[in-house]
Amino acid sequence: MDFSLLPPLNAALNATATVLLIQGRRLARRGEVERHRRVMGTAFAVSSVFLVSYLVHKFARNFENTTFHAEGAAKLAYLGLLASHVLLAMTVPVFAIALIRLGMRNERERHRRLARIAWPIWIYVSVTGVLIYLLLYPFNPPLPNPPVQ
Repeated sequence: MDFSLLPPLNAALNATATVLLIQGRRLARRGEVERHRRVMGTAFAVSSVFLVSYLVHKFARNFENTTFHAEGAAKLAYLGLLASHVLLAMTVPVFAIALIRLGMRNERERHRRLARIAWPIWIYVSVTGVLIYLLLYPFNPPLPNPPVQ
């Protein structure tokens, strides 16, 4: 199987989750609870498919990471972005499951309070997931080899 299609698929899933999260928030603010539930349920499903696809890709590559070829400040900026993305991404499933649970129990005030924390994290993780893909694949040409002396 060709696993090279998984990184762009993962970026597309993250982009889709971003759009769904924005739409879900708009619906919640307008009081359209049923539509909000459907859209956010879809965002959770898309993010879950992303997670499975990401793990399949990692296992297929024996957990080998793609090298970011830039050096200096660009490399430090990338590593900072990656670190914040990874650390916050670990919280998203926990937040999402808690929010779904609160929503299903119709505990709207607790759901709202938690969503004020969780939504910015989830949207950040989705957007930075796309950015990391772009930085690692289309915008990551290998550095030229230094001349042999």
